[in-house]
Amino acid sequence: MAAPQQPQQKGIIGWLDYRLPIFSAMKHTLVDYPAPRNLNYWWSFGSIAGMCLMAQIITGIVLVMHYTPHVDMAFDSVEHIMRDVNYGWLLRYMHATGASMFFIAVYIHIFRGLYYGSYKAPREVLWWLGIVILILMMATAFMGYVLPWGQMSFWGATVITNLFSAFPLVGESIVSWLWGGFSVDNPTLNRFFSLHYLLPFVIVAAVFLHLMALHQHGSSNPLGIDAKGPQDKIPFHPYYTVKDFFGFGVFFMLFAYFVFFQPNYLGHPDNYIEANPLVTPPHIVPEWYFLPFYAILRAVPDVAIPFTNVVLIEAKLAGVLSMFGSLIVLFFLPWLDGSKVRSATFRPLFKWFFWLFLCCCIGLGYLGSRPAEGTYIIWARVLTFWYFFHFLVILPVLTKIEKPLPLPKSISKPVLEPK
Repeated sequence: MAAPQQPQQKGIIGWLDYRLPIFSAMKHTLVDYPAPRNLNYWWSFGSIAGMCLMAQIITGIVLVMHYTPHVDMAFDSVEHIMRDVNYGWLLRYMHATGASMFFIAVYIHIFRGLYYGSYKAPREVLWWLGIVILILMMATAFMGYVLPWGQMSFWGATVITNLFSAFPLVGESIVSWLWGGFSVDNPTLNRFFSLHYLLPFVIVAAVFLHLMALHQHGSSNPLGIDAKGPQDKIPFHPYYTVKDFFGFGVFFMLFAYFVFFQPNYLGHPDNYIEANPLVTPPHIVPEWYFLPFYAILRAVPDVAIPFTNVVLIEAKLAGVLSMFGSLIVLFFLPWLDGSKVRSATFRPLFKWFFWLFLCCCIGLGYLGSRPAEGTYIIWARVLTFWYFFHFLVILPVLTKIEKPLPLPKSISKPVLEPK
């Protein structure tokens, strides 16, 4: 029987690590981890998203010390945080603005994965976990938006929770469970507060699994080819820690700008009015990071048999199914895009359709902020159709007809060769 391996470090750290290998695990993950030598700054947004998550958890824990989850006191407790708690305004603005920064980092991270084919084999589970994290983020952000108990908080909760009533048989029961009664009231606020506090720690667990899946097969890279040997990889530290810290500096300068100069720019002014169930806002708008999905929700009309008045699926249910479908379709992306070439760098047709898809998502975001009427609803239907058409038709067709450019023989070849 082999003798147990002796600690590599001496002193207290070595003694502890020999019995609980925390430091060696961190060293393996953050220092010695072999990364492809050609990663660019788009790969920094995964680390940036992790920093945003930590900032949200820390500021959220402190804010909870002063928040009261009761419909008669929630709005006033938020004002108390802003006015009376030392640096409470800073904590609240960091938390509220931090949610937007978190979504910016994650959306960029996802679109980078779409462009460079990071969802392809053998990284399918890594991609799935990323989408699970996005869905958990959306649930957490929605519930957090309700907590200030302003006008947009209350009516946003009323509208979104009512969507579940569209499901046959179980819809009304789901809505009653979410509300804790017959309308959005104190039990609803308590449920949302509890889940908003819990879900960030579920996200941390999902991120841990995400990192495990990442380290199993290593990071993807701009060329989309596998590392052939040691010449294609470099240690994560110091090469990418330096690169990531530069990315942190630039990103958090943007974060600081919004916190100190435009803290309410990404929010809605009606949320500074206390919730009133008797006064409906003229235009109920969710936070900007929900707008593309909100546009899809409102765009879908009744699904009927052509040239008849027979409605198969009412617009409300069709919109809900389309909204959830816009996320579910992402889980099937590794099989919808069957091309053996990962990176759009070597896929000329895919590259054009990727930029069209990005424009489609931005357009849906704009239309989600507009009233669901006139030309806005027409364009929302066109872009919703294109969203699903991209995944269900364009990508499978490109798999059959596209002729990719020749791939380099290794990662190090284009990096080290003089141009």
